[in-house]
Amino acid sequence: MLDCIVIGAGPCGLSAAIEMQDRGLDVEVLEKGNIVEAIYRYPTHQTFFSSSEKLEIGGVPFINKELKPRRLDALVYYREVVKRKQLTIRPFETVEHIERQADRFIIHSERSGVKKQREARSVVLATGYYGLPNRMDVPGETLPHVSHYFTEGHPYFDQDVVVIGGKNSSVDAAIELEKAGARVTVLYRGPEYSSSIKPWVLPNFESLVRSEKVKMVFDAMIEEITDQEVVYRVEGDKRTVRADFVFAMTGYTPDVGLFADAGIAIDRKTGVPSHDEETMESNVPGIYIAGVVAAGYDANKIFIENGRFHGANIANHLVERLRGLSIHV
Repeated sequence: MLDCIVIGAGPCGLSAAIEMQDRGLDVEVLEKGNIVEAIYRYPTHQTFFSSSEKLEIGGVPFINKELKPRRLDALVYYREVVKRKQLTIRPFETVEHIERQADRFIIHSERSGVKKQREARSVVLATGYYGLPNRMDVPGETLPHVSHYFTEGHPYFDQDVVVIGGKNSSVDAAIELEKAGARVTVLYRGPEYSSSIKPWVLPNFESLVRSEKVKMVFDAMIEEITDQEVVYRVEGDKRTVRADFVFAMTGYTPDVGLFADAGIAIDRKTGVPSHDEETMESNVPGIYIAGVVAAGYDANKIFIENGRFHGANIANHLVERLRGLSIHV
């Protein structure tokens, strides 16, 4: 039986696994994709807010030519961390159920149609923030030319593209699309530019709007997406815009299905799972929370740069807990 199973191989989950491994605990990491899957799904040319040293985990230096690393730099770094630390990762394995027993947890998972079971004395849930896109619940949202994720602009050369949303992901997508030769319209329900847009990005975007290289529409309420258009209203006035492709960059919500399944209480208003902020242990003894998912719906509270420290708190508490159960650590 394992001492711990970490569910989620993002930076915070990997950090937690390293901290436990360094304390002599037997730990494995289960991941429905591969390591740092959320970073892999970032736009191809994305630059991080944080400097490289603030993304470091496990004491492995993140050496980078630029102050702020790009997506590819981070992917290379975290792969190297996993190799150096010799972590046991179970990629492409989806956890379906957490079964509680008196002295252990049974983790039910699946990979390629094969059901698996693993036993552990404790569990860390580090499932991240980007589990579920925020749906607009409008007709046409599930059409094949509509996506809630943007990667790069090249496939949309000489296409009419509508970006829905007005924060960082929307602005970044619009800039990349325009650069690649797309005709871009941004529809945002807010009355003005969001204060959350990165200050080093906004001037560039405003310049594109002023020069009419990107069309920006405020107070836009989406009503419907068809195979060729987006239908919206501005102050009651119904309008349409041609759309060969649509990117609905409307934000994301953490997938807390496993939390409820395991008996963890979730605050309905904030989405925060019940946990002790010092130890990161949830209301279910032996189940811990790590990373941005601990912040609930507030994605601006916990990032890699502070969530990476959750692992040390968890490992310290777990060691004491196992000793209290007379388990040799």
